[in-house]
Amino acid sequence: MSSVVIYCRSGFESDAAAEINHHAALQAVAGYVKAKPNTGFVIFECFDPQQAELLVKKVDFKSLVFARQWFTGVLLSNMPVEDRVSEIKSVVGDFPLCGDLRVETPDTNEGKELSKFCKKFSTPLSKSLEKQNKLTREHKPTKPVLHVLFLANDTAYVGYSFSTNNSPFFMGIPRLRMPSDAPSRSTLKLDEAFNVFIGKTDVAGRVEPGMKAVDLGACPGGWTYQLVRRGMFVTAIDNGPMNEALMESGQVKHYTVDGFKYLPEKKNVTWLVCDMIEKPLKVANLMLDWIVNGYAKELIFNLKLPMKKRFDTVYECLTLIHEELAEYDVDYRLQAKHLYHDREEVTVHIQVKKLGKK
Repeated sequence: MSSVVIYCRSGFESDAAAEINHHAALQAVAGYVKAKPNTGFVIFECFDPQQAELLVKKVDFKSLVFARQWFTGVLLSNMPVEDRVSEIKSVVGDFPLCGDLRVETPDTNEGKELSKFCKKFSTPLSKSLEKQNKLTREHKPTKPVLHVLFLANDTAYVGYSFSTNNSPFFMGIPRLRMPSDAPSRSTLKLDEAFNVFIGKTDVAGRVEPGMKAVDLGACPGGWTYQLVRRGMFVTAIDNGPMNEALMESGQVKHYTVDGFKYLPEKKNVTWLVCDMIEKPLKVANLMLDWIVNGYAKELIFNLKLPMKKRFDTVYECLTLIHEELAEYDVDYRLQAKHLYHDREEVTVHIQVKKLGKK
């Protein structure tokens, strides 16, 4: 198989294309991108078919900003609608034994029209693949994932990803409910960020009640809500008004201060979050100040993107962060993602493991 299939947000195909070109070049994998605007996916075609699997193995999926999901696969078109199962079975002979089947569509209006069909199609396909010994009867999260991405009722990419290097979510999208008492829909951004960057198995000692947090640009409190919900005590920084219910919780102190000027009195902040509308490089430099001065242990912040050169802007900011933290000898882990609930922005998470000696 020569194709690497990448899911992305509709309208961001050029950014996902630029990103996979960048990483393929770093791996010395030659190929070309096929991308159409507003389709919700891009294809990287490797000149050497064996290198498609190499890419989805060697490139760290968590290092991809604009990719929601990916797999190596092959295109099936003009499938007979009366027997699509046989067509799919005919190309999976060399696939590894998979522990999960995901029959998906791009996240577009056209894709949504296929969603009911995909749900119905999953059952007969899974039973047939089990008989072919290409899919385990029970879900096995340690084994590869078999993907079928339907573009039309007779056209689909069929392939697999590795469970250690993909998104654990169906279509690469965490399913979250909007809390009825949240002050704004922006609350889902931070909730998704915690789910994607931390997950449920790594929260101990990192996301716990009683921790101190700071929310820069907090009003009306969408992100503060998620911190309070997790039992934290929050210092909310914003010149605007905060949600009254949050203030009544007893867990929030609100200061009408410019988020770019505020500094904590003590170095006892575990979490810093920031969703301020400002130029991305300015926000990146502010976050660097908080890190190198030891003001916070973990940070989640948004970089607001321009209309053009979004890939270039994100990677410029990330390069700056990496270079500065290396200069200050900081041991850290960074992830950045264009989350499902993001619009024209990318969310960045940095865990500071150890400060340098400078």
